Amino acid sequence: MTGKRPVRVLVVDDHPVFREGFAALLSSIDEVEVAGTASTGVEALHQVDEREPDVVVMDVQMPDMDGIEATRRVLEKHPEIGVVVLTMSEEDGTIFDALRAGARGYLLKGAEPDEVVRAITTVAGGGVVFGAVLASRIADFLAPRPQSGGVSPFPALTAREHEVLDLVAAGLSNSQIAARLFLSQKTVRNHVHAVLTKLQAADRTEAIIRARDAGLGR
Repeated sequence: MTGKRPVRVLVVDDHPVFREGFAALLSSIDEVEVAGTASTGVEALHQVDEREPDVVVMDVQMPDMDGIEATRRVLEKHPEIGVVVLTMSEEDGTIFDALRAGARGYLLKGAEPDEVVRAITTVAGGGVVFGAVLASRIADFLAPRPQSGGVSPFPALTAREHEVLDLVAAGLSNSQIAARLFLSQKTVRNHVHAVLTKLQAADRTEAIIRARDAGLGR
């Protein structure tokens, strides 16, 4: 750390084992400070007022008030707070309801810990983060249909890099791409890095959006 204070996070989930385990995981990370936990949407509203977190990690399915409504109410009163929805739900309706409520992050509970931490720090800094699979579906919903034509949209990429980008845009993880193309995961990581560099994409999500816009990953 270089004088930068940790991100204060409120963890909201009605399952005690997940809630306390996730809070313990975050407590072990230097960049994050657990400001508190809550087990219901109503409790989350009280804890936000009392604890003043930078980011709320919010479950969706909870008693007395679901995470979508809790997100909406938190942001009505505290628009400076970032909300990351962390849930089991992959349903499009839930995803877009969370977006409309103001959530700036949406991850599935199977996400790797480092992905969750990146999401928390990015949202705390004002950014927007979605898991790779969800980002591809959001891009598919938002992006215009590509124009027809035989010219490659990414001429700087090799044939293999183009193939990897196509699979990334389809929502596959590095391990799934490795299995599909009979490559090592290290080789796939190298190809993904090369693709991001050549496209000058800030991250995997931006690459997915651009690829989907060009007609890849369908």
